[in-house]
Amino acid sequence: MADLSGKNVAIIAVTFVEDAELTTPRDALTEAGATVKIYSPDGSSIQTVEGDTDPKQEIQADGSFGDIDVDTIDALVVPGGTVNADKLRVDEDAQELVRQVTEADKPLAVICHAPWLLVSAGLVEGKRLTSFESVALDVKNAGGTWVDEEVVVDGNLITSRNPDDLDAFVGAIEDALTS
Repeated sequence: MADLSGKNVAIIAVTFVEDAELTTPRDALTEAGATVKIYSPDGSSIQTVEGDTDPKQEIQADGSFGDIDVDTIDALVVPGGTVNADKLRVDEDAQELVRQVTEADKPLAVICHAPWLLVSAGLVEGKRLTSFESVALDVKNAGGTWVDEEVVVDGNLITSRNPDDLDAFVGAIEDALTS
């Protein structure tokens, strides 16, 4: 396990986020020493789900998207879940955050359906990435190269397909934060 002491990681999500895709990176990165904070659009709590429909737990957000200062974070994680990703992709603040993280060349870790946000933010063209299979056509139509691999790293962008890939996803985030 990497030593992530002194690293600050932000996770953005809305209600109906896939529970494991939020909690697994949060818990693993925290255990490795990082400070991990969760943000929702308005700072309200987030209801997590499993398989898009089965409620799991309510998680209190540490702040709103507007509270995130990209200069003070070392990485941004965007978990999936179909509803979460669908709401994030039309959220202008979320789009601006991923653009700022990309411009700052900081790790941007996006899993499952969450690459929809990258499509909406105009960040897919020329990139190699993965996602939940149903998002593949959107990635291709946005000019990206979609591949069926558990984790793909292209520059600062880290992507994975689904909760089964979380070990590789978290490992890639840890690698990016220690390189």
